[in-house]
Amino acid sequence: RCLSQRWQRGGNASNSCTVLSLLGAPCAFMGSLAPGPVADFVLDDLRRYSVDLRYTVSQTTGSVPISTVIVSEATGSRTILHAYRNLPDVSAADFDKVDLTRFKWIHIEATARPSPLQGRNASEQVRMLQRIEQHNATRPPGQRIRVSVEVEKPREELFQLFGYGDVVFVSKDVAKHLGFRSAGEALRGLYGRVRKGAVLICAWAEEGADALGPDGRLLHSDAFPPPRVVDTLGAGDTFNASVIFSLSQGKSMQEALRFGCQVAGKKCGLQGYDGIV
Repeated sequence: RCLSQRWQRGGNASNSCTVLSLLGAPCAFMGSLAPGPVADFVLDDLRRYSVDLRYTVSQTTGSVPISTVIVSEATGSRTILHAYRNLPDVSAADFDKVDLTRFKWIHIEATARPSPLQGRNASEQVRMLQRIEQHNATRPPGQRIRVSVEVEKPREELFQLFGYGDVVFVSKDVAKHLGFRSAGEALRGLYGRVRKGAVLICAWAEEGADALGPDGRLLHSDAFPPPRVVDTLGAGDTFNASVIFSLSQGKSMQEALRFGCQVAGKKCGLQGYDGIV
């Protein structure tokens, strides 16, 4: 028997846009939607947070994926039942329509669907990242777009995205899949995959988060757990967005890491995102 139920917009990039907006950063969302009442709910909720939707891609096939999330009132832990409904991903051709001069930071969530087309979208995302690189090559340093990438799922075809981005987030799941037992161990083992000068970041739940940059110094922030865990759904997206926001404001990597852990910890004590600031 469930004590209550509610609808909540999800999706990694969508969640991060919510957090960025609450922190005070103007941001835009680019993702696929299919027309219908679920898409209307998603778009209305994004508008509530003043997220720019001009680059949302409306697909003619498939329908919006839905997850049923069972949250334990006692611990805040979650069980997710996901229904993927064959909605096409955003393509490189869609991304070609984006006016890159409007942005100072672009974050890309590495995605690949468990289907016969697995890996296709990773290749599309590489093309998107290469377009940003080409754009940056024509700009003076102060006008270049900073890029971050998250490699969240333990799927081999996504690992090519380690080589792109000024900031690369690697998940605990991927790190454990590759045989690492801690954030620090993962960063040392995976840093050779990122491009020269990049920062690699790994959050490790209640153990906090670590970062490793080109100077070889391993940075760490402890976690900031709330007095009572209420809802951990989207905590990782909250961490990513908070780190991006902090770095975009000129903060150091150590400051950004700590800020990310602080905001993510506060989010775990709340249902949803309202109230994180």
